[in-house]
Amino acid sequence: MLAVPLQLGPIRLESNLMLAPIAGWCDLAWRMTVRQLGGVGLACTDLLSPHGLLCGSEASLDLARTNAVDNPIGMQLYGADPNLLADAARWCVDHGATVVDINMGCPVDKVCKKDGGSKLMCIPDTAQRIVETIRAVLPDAVPLTAKMRLGWTEADAERNAAGDLACRLIAAGACGITVHGRTAEQRFKGTCRRDGIRRVVEAVGERWGDYDGTPTGGPPVIGNGDIRTPEDVVSMIDETGCAGVMIGRGAFGMPWIFAAAWALQQQPSQHPTVASDDDYRPPTESEKLDIIRTYFNRMREFRDDRYAMSRVRQKINWFGKTINGSHCRPLKDAVRASTTPAEVYAAIDAWEASLESSPVLNES
Repeated sequence: MLAVPLQLGPIRLESNLMLAPIAGWCDLAWRMTVRQLGGVGLACTDLLSPHGLLCGSEASLDLARTNAVDNPIGMQLYGADPNLLADAARWCVDHGATVVDINMGCPVDKVCKKDGGSKLMCIPDTAQRIVETIRAVLPDAVPLTAKMRLGWTEADAERNAAGDLACRLIAAGACGITVHGRTAEQRFKGTCRRDGIRRVVEAVGERWGDYDGTPTGGPPVIGNGDIRTPEDVVSMIDETGCAGVMIGRGAFGMPWIFAAAWALQQQPSQHPTVASDDDYRPPTESEKLDIIRTYFNRMREFRDDRYAMSRVRQKINWFGKTINGSHCRPLKDAVRASTTPAEVYAAIDAWEASLESSPVLNES
């Protein structure tokens, strides 16, 4: 259903789009930068270690850091100990979480070898106990959700293990399920299986009623995987029947994808019953450079120059994918070669000056 904001339990989001929790990207600086561009219904933290939060680990506390602008915020926990996760969920609520999410989709070995992430799909009784235990300690006003894959193996996907588990988790107290359209064995290879996501949507709809955007409607299933353009958002919803879309890597080079996708859903050609967002326009080349500057500034503010320098050198390749049609090799090389913040700013300024001398390149 296009252009219908997500309803997670008692919480009504401003759109049906969510920023995914992706390791190494979802720090406060990134979340704020994406939010300011519009269209984000909910942004999620990086994966949070329950033990790290409760022990006051500096790394865990930094990943969970938030502020008044960073709202609504989903904090995602991983692990397999129901009681430990419940204690961590209470910590999240005490430290600003709007939504608590349980990671049942991460395929990384260091998470799965301790029965966390995707491994929970192999032990559904434990997954259900986790949701029951957390729900029992959360305030009614705080939604509990889970993110999963289609299963551990292809055989799991074929028998719709994700649909079965989604129904069990909803019965245990989850009010929304995000499904990445791959198995754990696939990791990030191959393509997103939208037919698998649709089967989860159908299983939940058959058991709990179809999602209609109201507090009394069926729980929403959110689709995730291979969303690279605003058009991918629309086709994901159309092909799977999902209530919303979670976007991760697609936002790396196009952090305005949420605003663009939300505006696209409201176009008469897509959804003739809602008002068109005629005010939206994509950023110009200069505005894209300002996004990089803003993100870099926030990394320096919230962490330090060493962190900001390391991150911007790593991420400039992603940012460059949508700058001047990806033809910005001199900018990327200059940023990667920078050794000080001043050199990063100088590289961006120099590239912007080159655009200003070639007005055609500065068109949106």
